[in-house]
Amino acid sequence: MSQALPPGQRFHELGDLLSAYAYEDFTFSDTPEAPGPALSAYLRIAARDPARAVTAIRQIDDLLSAGLFSEEIADEVEHLPHIRPPMGASVEDCLRMVRDHLDRFLRDPSRVPPANPKSSWEWNERFPSLSQLLGAYFHQDFSYIYASREEALDEYVGEADSDDRAQAAREIGELLETVSSEQELRTATTALGLDLLPPRGMSLKEWLETVRHRIAASR
Repeated sequence: MSQALPPGQRFHELGDLLSAYAYEDFTFSDTPEAPGPALSAYLRIAARDPARAVTAIRQIDDLLSAGLFSEEIADEVEHLPHIRPPMGASVEDCLRMVRDHLDRFLRDPSRVPPANPKSSWEWNERFPSLSQLLGAYFHQDFSYIYASREEALDEYVGEADSDDRAQAAREIGELLETVSSEQELRTATTALGLDLLPPRGMSLKEWLETVRHRIAASR
């Protein structure tokens, strides 16, 4: 018999999907014809990794098969974001609708055109390693912990493993190609956890390029 997954892991991908709704007022807003903002954000992420949508469908089927209020999955359900269905619908109805949209996407990925992220959730899903770097080392309490940006970056380089550093460097490059203005870059990096201005005399883009080169040069 296989070992049971730790609490909160049985529906891990469904939890990620529902987190998109948590960023949109904890409400299901999809219709049979079109996904709402939260599901649209998830679909854009899934377009980059369709296996996530496959896993989400499997976990929705698992949850509906067991029953939302089953004792068997009560601890698992407790770990999921609790999203409100619209009046006259149940959570199960909403999950079935979500499943239908996921299935349509997998049959025809062209239904989801490329677009930049539109929520903090989506920015963080799109650039997870950069989110870790900015949110963990350049946050609002930065000045209480580090004497300079260089010190914070040195600590990151010393603590992060090589794969994470390489991924963060790639994500900085991708982010700089994704946005077209300094204001859009500021919006994106704020969503990713950055809470301080670039060094005096440098634009945000220039500072991120410096960070990227420093990380890429580390071994």
